[in-house]
Amino acid sequence: MALSDLLYPDNPKRRQELIHLHQELLNCMSTNFHATNELAGVLNEHLGCTITRIQMRESSTVKENCDIIIQAMSEIQHQVQKIDSDMKEKLEPVLYQKLYDIKEPELEKIAIAHKIFSIVLGEVTSTAGMVAMKLLGSNLITLTVSNLISLLAQIGASVLGGISITILGLGIEMILHAILGAVERNQLLEAVRSYEKHLTEFKAASEKYQRAIREVTSLVRKQVQ
Repeated sequence: MALSDLLYPDNPKRRQELIHLHQELLNCMSTNFHATNELAGVLNEHLGCTITRIQMRESSTVKENCDIIIQAMSEIQHQVQKIDSDMKEKLEPVLYQKLYDIKEPELEKIAIAHKIFSIVLGEVTSTAGMVAMKLLGSNLITLTVSNLISLLAQIGASVLGGISITILGLGIEMILHAILGAVERNQLLEAVRSYEKHLTEFKAASEKYQRAIREVTSLVRKQVQ
């Protein structure tokens, strides 16, 4: 038993909490990588975007992986904003307003969007207008993605940011050394609190993000069937 465990008997329990929370964080990040790639695939296939797929890097730190997702999400934001600009430029003002009017029938808005994409891209899939309207008409880009980007930036800048993704395979002592540098009760408590705060917010935002993407991808699958 380490000397710090003799001085602070609750340290072993805190260690296990840190390891569990770290694994939860990595699992959540992995799911976000997958969801982001799903959305990028839909945008590339149906709306003529060229967003690069991303991959979690196990040899990199939490911050570096956060930065990878942030860059991909920022590119998605940019592409959707460009779609909106194209719509605004090529549509009569009245028709453009209809796209955002909650009273307008969704089928009519989809037809308008599809017509524009047919002009801009030439031949497009039958789901192009539907995907565009789902992205432009929801809060996926304006709120959900922006919120998640903000939380990822906070995690990257926190005590968690410098931890390597692969450290889980190196044992408890190495994990704690990477997180704290020295094992003391107050540091363990601070690290656990930091993990819990960030993870609670991150999981909630991630679930909204993933749910919104599932809505888009499920519509696409139904169209294909």
